[in-house]
Amino acid sequence: MTELNSDIKLDKNYRMCTRCIMDTTDPAITFDEKGHCNHCNEFFRLAPLYIYNGKSSDTQLEKIVATMKEAGKNSEYDCIVGVSGGVDSSYVAYITKKLGLRALAFHFDNGWNSELAVKNIENIVKKLGFDYQTWVVDWEEFRDLQTSFLKASVANIETPTDHAFLAATYRLCAKYNIKYILSGSNFATEGILPKSWGYNAKDVKHLKAIHDKFGKVPFKTYPLLGFNREFYYTYMKGIKMVRLLNYVPYDKAEAMKVIQNELGWVYYGGKHYESVFTRFFQAYILPEKFGIDKRKAHLSTLICSGQINREQALEEMKKPAYPEGMLRDDKEYVIKKMGLTNEEFEKIMKAPVKSYKEYPNDEDKLKFIYKVYNKVRGR
Repeated sequence: MTELNSDIKLDKNYRMCTRCIMDTTDPAITFDEKGHCNHCNEFFRLAPLYIYNGKSSDTQLEKIVATMKEAGKNSEYDCIVGVSGGVDSSYVAYITKKLGLRALAFHFDNGWNSELAVKNIENIVKKLGFDYQTWVVDWEEFRDLQTSFLKASVANIETPTDHAFLAATYRLCAKYNIKYILSGSNFATEGILPKSWGYNAKDVKHLKAIHDKFGKVPFKTYPLLGFNREFYYTYMKGIKMVRLLNYVPYDKAEAMKVIQNELGWVYYGGKHYESVFTRFFQAYILPEKFGIDKRKAHLSTLICSGQINREQALEEMKKPAYPEGMLRDDKEYVIKKMGLTNEEFEKIMKAPVKSYKEYPNDEDKLKFIYKVYNKVRGR
């Protein structure tokens, strides 16, 4: 284990927010005179803009749906909906059908789907009656890139998936003349996530730099995005992202009941645990190597949105992120599927932690571009 793996509660500088459960495992965290952290303060500042607020949100949603239907009147579909088998995307698909939108359901298959995720997707598509397409990555290309990020010792190991998913979604929109992407991303359950725990997955310079340094398999089919292509899709093709769950009442526990009853959906055990690799990454690699437990951010968001209380969150944190038997099986499976030996994997885990800043990136350039881009779009 690295130095980051020591029990942080023994650190004399350790501190936890008195309102949520975010703590100094985020090195950039700050606290006010009440002991409230910058994350929950920012959540409450932005909540009126991004969380369902009754009549106003209903009116906004009506306008968005009408606009989507108008934009799609000469196309086969009004929108595209990504489905992963998880709670958020499944509920988005359910709401989309309720709104009478003609959606193309889309799944990005990176080779790590759990059996439950596959079954959930099948049930969702069948019961909602959506047309469905799957984008299957070239496994050798993807494994090589994913392994490169592991060897780079950066915390943003999910970049290969996040980058390719967005690039593939835009490509399908262009192919079918779809103007709207309905995303499961939402403020009520995901409003808190420290920037220090990851990095912008859209930075193609960063992705290529890590692949060039550690990879062996050249890109042939892996979908790359980059700002120029994103600009083309959003400005030239007019494709827009809509975070549908920000416009409807979204209580995660209630949403789970709905999709269980209406779609035959089955719970898989944790945030984004529908993917075997994501489960292993979030519940083992991040805490063990980087000292990051993303449950703190997820539970803190639920506290702030009133879906659980702080005591419930603290009790949840006492539970292991990984049941012992599942950890053993997943570890063996992941190491073998990635083509690594146990010794190679342990060497990766023990290698010094690095920041994304230690590799070529376009962070400053992208910050400036997006600042101008959002100002032009009135955001």
